Amino acid sequence: MENYKWNLGEMFESDEAFEKAFAEFSRDFEGIARWKGILGNSKENIVGYLKESDELERRGYNMLVYAHMRNDLDTRDSKSQDILTRIERAMTNYSMANSFAGPELLAVDEDVLRSIPNEPGMADYSHMIDNLIRNKKHVLSPELENMLAMTKQFSDAADKAYGKLKDADLVYEDVADSEGKAHPLTEASYGKYMESRDRVLRKNTFEKKYAAYISHINTFASLLESEVKKNIFYARARGFESARHAALHGNNVPVSVMDSMIDAVHANLPTLYRVFDIRRRALGYDELHLYDNNVTIADCDFEVPFEEGKKMVLEAVKIYGSDYAEIAECGLNSGWADVYESEGKRGGAYSWGSYDSAPYMLLNYNDTLDSVFTLAHELGHSMHSYYTRKAQPYVNSHYATFVAEVASTCNECLLNDYLLKNEKDADKRKYIIGNFIDSFKGTIFRQAMFAEFERDIHARVEAGGSLTVDYLCDHYLELVKLYFGPNVVCDEQIKYEWARIPHFYMNFYVFQYSTGFSAAVALSKQILEGRTDNAFKFLSSGGSDYPIQILRNAGIEMETSETVENALKVFKQLVDEYEILAK
Repeated sequence: MENYKWNLGEMFESDEAFEKAFAEFSRDFEGIARWKGILGNSKENIVGYLKESDELERRGYNMLVYAHMRNDLDTRDSKSQDILTRIERAMTNYSMANSFAGPELLAVDEDVLRSIPNEPGMADYSHMIDNLIRNKKHVLSPELENMLAMTKQFSDAADKAYGKLKDADLVYEDVADSEGKAHPLTEASYGKYMESRDRVLRKNTFEKKYAAYISHINTFASLLESEVKKNIFYARARGFESARHAALHGNNVPVSVMDSMIDAVHANLPTLYRVFDIRRRALGYDELHLYDNNVTIADCDFEVPFEEGKKMVLEAVKIYGSDYAEIAECGLNSGWADVYESEGKRGGAYSWGSYDSAPYMLLNYNDTLDSVFTLAHELGHSMHSYYTRKAQPYVNSHYATFVAEVASTCNECLLNDYLLKNEKDADKRKYIIGNFIDSFKGTIFRQAMFAEFERDIHARVEAGGSLTVDYLCDHYLELVKLYFGPNVVCDEQIKYEWARIPHFYMNFYVFQYSTGFSAAVALSKQILEGRTDNAFKFLSSGGSDYPIQILRNAGIEMETSETVENALKVFKQLVDEYEILAK
């Protein structure tokens, strides 16, 4: 089983090694203050400061990533919690010590700043300087910047409390199947049970899942309102029109991109309604309930053990070329992935790592086809990180959230294409197409619904309203009814679903799943046509330019609705074949 666990020892071989690095960082970052008050005296000072601050940030972030991932393996472990708390505090202290830099740099003549990339060894800082100048009007005085930096000690309190409540403290009752047999309900098993052909098990799973959230619903509402107020506070402190403008400003993405995505999705909801009606008829139900929406209509099972799923994914990505495929295989065989659910482990899946570490993946693999697609997705993230860190210096190594879901979802598209090209059995094709339709449903439509909810709750608080349990539940239910349409019974429990969505604590991240999926469909089309140059150009770009320009350089335009609409045309084609196969 060790082959299926993270090898975090490559980051820090022991607690002693971590403590040594921590002590050195805690000592060294205080030295950054020596640049205070003199940054604008010369170009040499600016160059010296930028290089030193990047080196310190790189070291600190490496420890922060390690501590987070270690804690995610067992959220109950007190030693891991202590390490995480201390490095978070140290990074906050570093941010406070470093808070003078933004105002001082922006006090420098703009022409001098723009000339910094012409200095020896500084060419890679061109985009960073341009972005610094772009943010000038939102940077505050040194005193206020220091005060805002101090707030980072508690700014993630709602998110952390939400995570502890959801992952460590929430208790689920066992669920019974149609034969009365009890099954343990966990975050990971929930998805598997909801795909079961046993309708009684699905219904009981659905109801027991939300019963746990209902028992803490007032706490969840309070945490979410606190998170929204935090976002609004930082936006107003920096002079932004709204929290949404502030969140999208970081990636230089107009809010119109989010709005046009939601509008395009609304226009294509009738195609989604068709999916639900196809499923209802194929299952032979008079009514389709929400707990029926993840069960396949195919008369076959698709149980995929991890090794088999890994082989599928690696075969699918061979279309990139031997370099990509060999690196991916080596990573999956050498501790990049923590594969299986374990007690106390964080639920869900992600890809993470630092500039100096492997691009790690957290999985909770449960032998379903959906788990195979999750593996492909997280591998896409990790390979994006791998190529970025290989091609870019540290200053340009953090790709923007707006492009973060493109490489990952592109891999899902490639996997779907590989499976369909190698499967002739009509029933299995029905299963595969249904699964990918669910990916469209979950990544474009569902995330658009989340984005609309997130937009609305922030706007309500900005207008002076409050996020009561009744408002959150009623408004969420309205959106569910809009997105699921007339062919689905919207069971009462679904109005509490907002409480179990961790992405509402990620400050307008969710809409980027929808735009990212749409861009991924476009990129995968190029790869499948044998045009991989743009894909590797994209994977290697990191944060060297603004995300919309990085996608434009890869032949994908996001400032119009065209890319989203083209992806939804692909969705309609899948639904057309799905309907034929379902008859």
